[in-house]
Amino acid sequence: MARVKRGVTSHRRHKKVLELTKGHRGGRSKNIREAKSSLLHAGEYAFAGRKLRKRDMRRLWITQMGIALKNEGLSYSKVIGQLKLKNINLDRKILAELAVNHPEDFKKILSELC
Repeated sequence: MARVKRGVTSHRRHKKVLELTKGHRGGRSKNIREAKSSLLHAGEYAFAGRKLRKRDMRRLWITQMGIALKNEGLSYSKVIGQLKLKNINLDRKILAELAVNHPEDFKKILSELC
């Protein structure tokens, strides 16, 4: 069986890792061992960050709705409860969008609840 030299394969793989760690500081972007470790950690942080972004956006929508509802003299929890009772299937994202950018439409929805 012929001898297989793997220099090209490993060089290509190393280049790929170093390219992905380009903006990292110090040896994390230069040395292959450190770069590989840095890349694995970065992937973990990115995964967690995607989950946190969803959490943060929901919190923002609730805050925006809460402010708009306070101006109308209503509470957030009661309005959400009424939406569920009346079977109005608008999620927090859409309601926050209406509250911020289309207040007249938001008031129409609120008038449906009362």
